[in-house]
This record gives sequence, structure tokens and C-alpha cells, in this order.
Amino acid sequence: MSITPASEAQNHPRAWLVLALVLCAEVMDLLDSTIVNVAAPSIAGDLHAPPPALQWITGGYSLTFAVFLIAGARLGDRFGRRRLFLIGAWGFIGCSALCACAPDTSTLIAGRLLQGAAAALLIPQGFGILFASFRPADLGKAFSIFGPVVGLAAVAGPVLGGVLVNADVFGTGWRLVFLINLPIGIVAAVGAARVLPPARLASAPRLDLVGTLLVGGAAALITYPLIQGREAGWPAWTYAMLASGLVFLGVLALWIRMRVRMRREPLLDPSIFRHQSFSAGVVVTLVFFGGTFGVGLALTLFLQLGLGFSAVHAGLTALPYALGSSVGALVGGARLTPVLGRGVLGLGAALQAVGLVLILAVLAVTQTQVTTWQLAGPLLLWGVGMGLVVAPLFDFVLADLDGESVGSGSGVLNALQQLGTAIGVAVLGTVFFATRDRHTGAARDDGYVIALERCLQVGLGIAVAVFLLTFLLPRRARDDADAVASEAF
Repeated sequence: MSITPASEAQNHPRAWLVLALVLCAEVMDLLDSTIVNVAAPSIAGDLHAPPPALQWITGGYSLTFAVFLIAGARLGDRFGRRRLFLIGAWGFIGCSALCACAPDTSTLIAGRLLQGAAAALLIPQGFGILFASFRPADLGKAFSIFGPVVGLAAVAGPVLGGVLVNADVFGTGWRLVFLINLPIGIVAAVGAARVLPPARLASAPRLDLVGTLLVGGAAALITYPLIQGREAGWPAWTYAMLASGLVFLGVLALWIRMRVRMRREPLLDPSIFRHQSFSAGVVVTLVFFGGTFGVGLALTLFLQLGLGFSAVHAGLTALPYALGSSVGALVGGARLTPVLGRGVLGLGAALQAVGLVLILAVLAVTQTQVTTWQLAGPLLLWGVGMGLVVAPLFDFVLADLDGESVGSGSGVLNALQQLGTAIGVAVLGTVFFATRDRHTGAARDDGYVIALERCLQVGLGIAVAVFLLTFLLPRRARDDADAVASEAF
């Protein structure tokens, strides 16, 4: 689908305020994706959450975000992006309040799942609103502000999460990481009602409700047994659910083909998978984000549950990784990609692998005596590698798609990013807790060391796989103009 920028002559009268409101929504989403990991051990202690519940609390948000992301973008096209932005913002505020007031893990998990669905309505509208608010001459200026603010939110997330948990304002403890969304969300929602343009497409495709339900069913059938299977002892129903999830994916493929034959708009354009670069990019996106965020959760659990670090201490320990990822994204996207081409992705994966090897080496020597300073260098290197991959990745995956299909491809990749995160949390969370439990005969801290080492080894294998898969991607990325447009679905 095409997105038309504002008139060549002038911007929206309050275009820069529009940018600020969209940034509020993006910051709220990024903070919720990062600070909850830091708060997870405190949540577990307060609500007596078992490991599977902890995985749902951290990964459930990404799961429903992924399932409803493409549908949210389509609804914005059809009914108006301002309207969907408002629905998503108020929904996010309400779900954040529900999470903050949750008396038990079941309520908190439900709140997180609903919060992800609200984000799927809110976040896809932002880029389309910006395109409708800025003339092409100023659009680049808007995105030059957008990038650093989003990067700063990603860097600040872990530290802010630790500060909020430790602040324990009025005895709120971990609940403050959800309450912080309320003032940000209210500003975004009230401001949006007053100044956002409608940003509605003249002819928008209908929502493929059946396709959306099939995606949701497949995601649930695959993710649920991955999280619950270990605690249940991996009975037959877990394998049956996994198999059923694959069946749902097969039915989805048949449904999409049928929609195309009937000349109806499918949930996604099936022709995009005919390109080797895109098909390979789908795998890279899933394993890269799954491995990165899964290892990140394991590290947080190790620092707080295994070593007894406070939430602030754990957040500060992870700060070099966040800083490195921001530097890597800035350098990789703007400097190295035009020079190295797809080699920048291989370099990023290689640096991630080296960083993980160095963390393993530090743990082999220090075990439970490891310090923040000893982890700083390896985490910085791992973060730089992550940033080098994440900044230009989608531009390489979308390079062979034409203008008609790039929007669909971008929507699929954004959804897969969230789905990969949810699956990574499920798989590596299970690996972490299963390994810890198998070593209950050893000292408590030793079990956590071994658990982290197993997750780091899985992450190392994923980094190597990403390095090899990059050779299936195009040598050059899409040009800058197409790259910006692709983000708007």
C-alpha cells in the first residue's frame, strides 16, 4: 500500500507536536519491552510467581503484539490512524493500570497479554501519521529526531526499571514500572485527540479476520507448550499442541492462497516469500531477536536471582550492552552499511558471538564472584554487535521486493520481530530454569551459573547461524527513501 506524505507546500500546522506525541507512544512501548525484564525477579518474589508465569509476564506482551500487529495496521488504514491511535493509547493506559494493580500472577499475565494487543493497535499508526503530517523536505528531519529518542529510551530502559523498582514509592515496588506508563500515555492520548490528523487511506483493504485468528491460534499453540511443558513434565499434550500449531500454519497458507484466488486482500502478500532474500530474512529475524532477548532475560535472572543484585545494580550491569547497541545501530545504519553492504550484518553477528564467548570465559574464571566491571567489556561488545545487525537488517531483507509488496513485507518482519522475542523468552527461559533445577544438588549459585552458561551457549549457536544466513541476503540494502517508507507498513 502507498503512503502519501503531506503537501509539498507545507507541513501539518502542529507537525512537530505530532512527532512528540508519536514519540510518547514509541517510548512507552520500548520501556515496556525492557524494564519489565529488570522487574521480573521482584515480581516473582512478591507474587510467588513460578518460572512459567514469569515467562508469560515477560514474553506475553510480545506474543499478542506480534499476533495483532498487522491487523492493527490494517484497521488504521481502514478506520483512520488517529482513531486507532486513540483506542490503542487508552487501551494501553488501562492495561498498564491493570498490571500495576494485579493481585496475582494470573491477573498480571492477562494484563500483559492485553497490553500487547493494545500496543498492536497503537504503534503501527505512528509512521503513517508522520507521513501525513510532514512534507517530504522535512520528513528526514523528523526521523533524525525519532531515531535518537527511541535509542535513548532503549538505553535508559534497564536502568530506569531498576531505579523504579528500588524507589518503592509509597510501597509500590515493581508496580511502578507499569504506573510510569500512565502519565506518558495520558499525554499521548489527550494530545492526539486534539492535534493528530486522521491519516486515513482513501481505499483501504478489508481486515482478514480468519487469517488473523489462524496466526493467533498458531502462535498460542506453539508458545504455550514451550512455556508450560517443562513444569508439566512434557506430557503428550505438549507435543500435540506443537504439532497443531504447525497444522494451523499450513491452514493459514492455504487460506491466504484461497483469498488471492478470490481476489480478496489476504493478511499478507504470499508473493513476498518467492524471494530467497525475504524467506532467509524471515528465519534471520526470528532467530536473531529470539536469541538476543532470550539471553537478555537469562542474564537478568542470573544477576538478580543467582547473584542477589538489586534491580538498580542489575540495570547498571546491563547498561554497557544498551549503550553498545545504540552505538552499533548508529554506526551500522549510517556509516558501515554503505561501505560493507551485507558484510555489516556478518560483522555484527561475529561481534555478538565474540561477546558471548568472552562472557563465558569470564564466568569460567569468576563463577559466582563475577562483578559488574568484569562483565562490562563483553556486554559492550555484544551490544555493539546487536546494534550493527538490528539497524540495517530489514533494509536487506526487503531489498528484492518491489514497491507494491514492500509494505506487506515490512509488516511481516515487524510481527516476526515480536514473535521471535516471545519464542526466545519461552525457549531460553525454559532452558534456564530447567538447567537450574537439574543442578539443585549443587550450591544454589552454582546452579544459576550453569543455567546462564547453557543459555549463552544457545545464544552463541544462534549468532553463528545468523552469520551464515546473512550470505543468503542481498549484497546491498534498499536505498534510504525506500527504507524509511518500509517502516510505515
